[in-house]
Amino acid sequence: MTDPLNHSYYAATAHPWRSSYDMGEDLSFDIAVIGGGFTGLSAALACAERGFSVILIERAHVGFGASGRNGGQLIPGLRWSASELEAEFGGERAEALFDLCWRGNRVKARIAKHGIDCDLKAGHLEAAWTPKDFGAMQREAEFLATRFGYHSNVVAKQDMPGHIASSLYHGGIHDPQGGHFHPLNYAIGLARAAEAAGVCIWEGERVHRITDTPEGAGVMTDRAHIAARYVIDATDSWIGDLEPDLGRYTVPIMNYNIATEPLPNADALLPSDAAVADSRFVLNYFRLSADKRLIFGGGERYSQTPPRDIAAFVRPFMAEVFPQIAGAKIDYGWGGAVAVTMNRLPHIGRRGNVFFAYGFSGHGALVTTLAGELIAEAMAGTAERFDVLANLPSRPFPGGKWLRQPLATLGLLYYAMKDRLG
Repeated sequence: MTDPLNHSYYAATAHPWRSSYDMGEDLSFDIAVIGGGFTGLSAALACAERGFSVILIERAHVGFGASGRNGGQLIPGLRWSASELEAEFGGERAEALFDLCWRGNRVKARIAKHGIDCDLKAGHLEAAWTPKDFGAMQREAEFLATRFGYHSNVVAKQDMPGHIASSLYHGGIHDPQGGHFHPLNYAIGLARAAEAAGVCIWEGERVHRITDTPEGAGVMTDRAHIAARYVIDATDSWIGDLEPDLGRYTVPIMNYNIATEPLPNADALLPSDAAVADSRFVLNYFRLSADKRLIFGGGERYSQTPPRDIAAFVRPFMAEVFPQIAGAKIDYGWGGAVAVTMNRLPHIGRRGNVFFAYGFSGHGALVTTLAGELIAEAMAGTAERFDVLANLPSRPFPGGKWLRQPLATLGLLYYAMKDRLG
């Protein structure tokens, strides 16, 4: 399975990987995982560590989807701020969510445990597009410090040049617990660790149906029926292909990234080497690669048809932030779909013998690894932490099969217009 949107810097610099699994006679496992992204890989690895027999089936290759082509930004938390979570759910639930999604960096722990070489760097900066945004950031930083003892650094406008060589922003919040990495090499590292733990990873095989009965579950692929006690659906943007009723809870939004040639002035652009995302609804996000390229994501499209020239589409957004490199050579341009829920919180749960986790809404580089591990915990009989995320509210987009995407697009365009109008 090829994808014209995946002419990415990550694919060009990925570590060698090829699954050693060849379909054998034994097609019965404790766990069948569908999807070779962060969620599926971390779930498969954690299940194998608990003694389950596991097969992971991936239609293309490990890291083919958003896990292998995202911006590489590691942002603690969820799309809702901690103060929003407390206001909506109360103190006890907010504390449980905070402990899971802010304090525990399972990506960093996995990288350390398995020696994954994926260019991990510390530091994430949220940059304020307006003075009003900066005021909200200051209040949230104070709330995090006083309520949870979580300390980040408020960066005043005059101090922003220490992080970013751009005059656009009105301050920001630097979180040393955040960071950035090479996402595809992280996925490959998880795959290697999972295979070493006994997981059978079957690439290039399409699952076209999930079965579930009181006696157990299973998956039908193009070539086999695989029996399992439990199935984990970790297909994210493609979940509607297998489970149409779950597909109603997300819409795909197309994001696009570019990578410049290695820049002689790269360190001057981002002196603290932090990843940066700004506070606009249609945000810009950017960072430096290990070989000093600027990796920049900007703009989004609500049509599934990509621009004819991804580099030309993203370049104006880069030039607005960094006019000093407006003419820089762009070596790579790529894109992919982000599965977005109505409230921007992930949709995680269980139906019978089938577990699912998807809809991370562009904020999944950290929480996907956590979600996979929480599913493994639940399967092993300890569901308390899994339930913290599974009990997040969710509802389908209105409009049914044909109108869901157009109605969602109208709402998204409204907020994009608010960005332009300030």
